[in-house]
Amino acid sequence: MDMQELIAEINALARKKREEGLTEEEQKRQKELYAIYLKGFRQQVRQRLDNVDVTYPDGTTKSLKEAMKKGKDS
Repeated sequence: MDMQELIAEINALARKKREEGLTEEEQKRQKELYAIYLKGFRQQVRQRLDNVDVTYPDGTTKSLKEAMKKGKDS
Protein backbone atom coordinates (compact mmCIF):
# COMPACT_ATOMS: atom_id res chain seq x y z
CA MET A 1 0.00 0.00 0.00
CA ASP A 2 1.48 3.34 -0.98
CA MET A 3 1.25 6.47 1.13
CA GLN A 4 -1.62 8.03 -0.86
CA GLU A 5 -3.77 4.92 -0.48
CA LEU A 6 -2.91 4.75 3.21
CA ILE A 7 -3.91 8.38 3.79
CA ALA A 8 -7.11 7.92 1.77
CA GLU A 9 -8.15 4.96 3.92
CA ILE A 10 -7.25 6.80 7.14
CA ASN A 11 -9.34 9.78 6.01
CA ALA A 12 -12.27 7.57 5.01
CA LEU A 13 -12.29 5.93 8.44
CA ALA A 14 -11.98 9.30 10.18
CA ARG A 15 -14.93 10.63 8.18
CA LYS A 16 -17.00 7.57 8.99
CA LYS A 17 -16.07 7.86 12.67
CA ARG A 18 -17.36 11.45 12.76
CA GLU A 19 -20.54 10.70 10.83
CA GLU A 20 -21.73 7.37 12.16
CA GLY A 21 -19.09 5.74 14.31
CA LEU A 22 -16.83 2.76 13.73
CA THR A 23 -17.22 -0.90 14.48
CA GLU A 24 -14.64 -2.55 16.73
CA GLU A 25 -12.95 -4.07 13.67
CA GLU A 26 -12.79 -0.67 11.94
CA GLN A 27 -11.30 0.89 15.08
CA LYS A 28 -8.57 -1.76 15.08
CA ARG A 29 -7.93 -1.13 11.38
CA GLN A 30 -7.71 2.61 12.02
CA LYS A 31 -5.11 2.08 14.77
CA GLU A 32 -3.09 -0.19 12.47
CA LEU A 33 -3.16 2.39 9.70
CA TYR A 34 -2.09 5.17 12.06
CA ALA A 35 0.83 3.03 13.24
CA ILE A 36 1.93 2.32 9.67
CA TYR A 37 1.64 6.01 8.76
CA LEU A 38 3.62 7.18 11.79
CA LYS A 39 6.35 4.61 11.18
CA GLY A 40 6.75 5.83 7.60
CA PHE A 41 6.67 9.47 8.67
CA ARG A 42 9.36 8.91 11.29
CA GLN A 43 11.55 7.10 8.75
CA GLN A 44 11.22 10.02 6.32
CA VAL A 45 12.20 12.53 9.02
CA ARG A 46 15.20 10.43 10.07
CA GLN A 47 16.36 10.10 6.46
CA ARG A 48 16.06 13.82 5.94
CA LEU A 49 17.95 14.61 9.14
CA ASP A 50 20.67 12.11 8.20
CA ASN A 51 21.29 14.22 5.08
CA VAL A 52 21.61 17.54 6.94
CA ASP A 53 25.08 19.02 7.30
CA VAL A 54 26.13 21.78 9.68
CA THR A 55 28.63 24.32 8.38
CA TYR A 56 30.64 26.15 11.01
CA PRO A 57 31.93 29.74 10.65
CA ASP A 58 35.46 28.42 10.03
CA GLY A 59 34.15 26.58 6.95
CA THR A 60 34.22 23.04 8.33
CA THR A 61 31.22 20.86 7.68
CA LYS A 62 29.92 17.96 9.75
CA SER A 63 26.84 15.81 9.64
CA LEU A 64 24.06 16.87 11.98
CA LYS A 65 24.60 13.73 14.04
CA GLU A 66 28.28 14.58 14.58
CA ALA A 67 27.44 18.22 15.33
CA MET A 68 24.89 17.18 17.97
CA LYS A 69 27.48 14.95 19.65
CA LYS A 70 29.96 17.82 19.66
CA GLY A 71 27.37 20.13 21.23
CA LYS A 72 26.70 17.67 24.05
CA ASP A 73 30.41 17.28 24.78
CA SER A 74 31.00 21.04 25.05
